[in-house]
Amino acid sequence: MSSFTYTHILTKAVDELSESNSYKGLFHQHREDEPLPSAQALRQIVDLTRAILFPGYYGNSTVNSRTINYHIGVEVEELYELLVSQIRAGLNFADEETGCGNQLCKEAGRLASDFISRLPKMRRILATDVEAAYNGDPAATCFGEVICCYPGIKAISNYRIAHELKLLGVPLIPRIITEMAHSETGIDIHPGASIGDHFSIDHGTGIVIGETCIIGNHVKLYQGVTLGAKSFPLDEEGNPIKGIARHPILEDDVIVYSNATILGRITIGRGATIGGNIWVTEDVPADTRLVQKRKE
Repeated sequence: MSSFTYTHILTKAVDELSESNSYKGLFHQHREDEPLPSAQALRQIVDLTRAILFPGYYGNSTVNSRTINYHIGVEVEELYELLVSQIRAGLNFADEETGCGNQLCKEAGRLASDFISRLPKMRRILATDVEAAYNGDPAATCFGEVICCYPGIKAISNYRIAHELKLLGVPLIPRIITEMAHSETGIDIHPGASIGDHFSIDHGTGIVIGETCIIGNHVKLYQGVTLGAKSFPLDEEGNPIKGIARHPILEDDVIVYSNATILGRITIGRGATIGGNIWVTEDVPADTRLVQKRKE
C-alpha cells in the first residue's frame, strides 16, 4: 500500500473524528487558564491529607512530638494551595459559563479552608475505623500495621476525604478521589454515601457501596459485598431519575459476610448478620441472622 493511501486513510479518520456529531457529549471545551482537575495534584492532596491525619505513617517520617506542629503547619499550607487550585478547576468544570476568575478563586479559597477546618473531626472518626479494623482482625499486630497495610483503611480514608468535599458542594473532585482508591484497592465507595464511625472492611476486594447508602456505627463488611440499587425508575422520557434514595440502609452493629448482595432502599436492622453469598431485597429485622438454607 502506498504512502499516499496511508495519508488518505489518516486524513479521512481525522475528518470523521472532528465532526461535531461524533464527539457530542464527549468534548470539554478548553478555556485559557481554566484546566480540568489534575489527577496528579489530587493524589498529592490525598497524600498530604493522610500525612496530616496519620502523622509519621505518611509524609515526613522524621516527625516527632516536638516538631509535629511545624510539620503539620507546612503540610496544611501546601494542602490549602493545592485544594484552591483543584477546587477552582472543579468549579470551572461544573459551570462552563462561569467567567469571573476572582469570584471562583475566592469561592475555592473558602471551600478549601472549610475542608481543612474539618480535618480534626475526620481524624477522630478515622481513629475509630482503625480501632475497629484492629479489634476485628486477630491477625493485626498493632494500629500501625492497620494504617500502613490495610486496603480498607486506605479506601475509607479516601472516602472520608471525598465525602467532606462533596458535603461542601465541590463537584467532580470527590468522585475522582474515591475512584483512585477503587483502582488501588478494589473497594468502590461512592462519596455520597453516609457512613458512621467504627466502620471496618475486612479484605475488601470487590466491595461496592452506592451513592445513597446510609451505614450506621460499628458496621463490618467483608470482601465482595454489594450495597446497590435494585432498579432505576425512569421519567416520562425514559431517562433514569437522578438523586433518589435507591440503596440500602444498614443500622448500627450490622455484619455482612463475603459476596452478599443487598439491593434497593431496604433496611438491615440493628445487630443483624447477613451471611455470605446471599441475595437480599427485603427488609431484615434487627438482630436477625440471615444465612443460606441447607439442602435437605
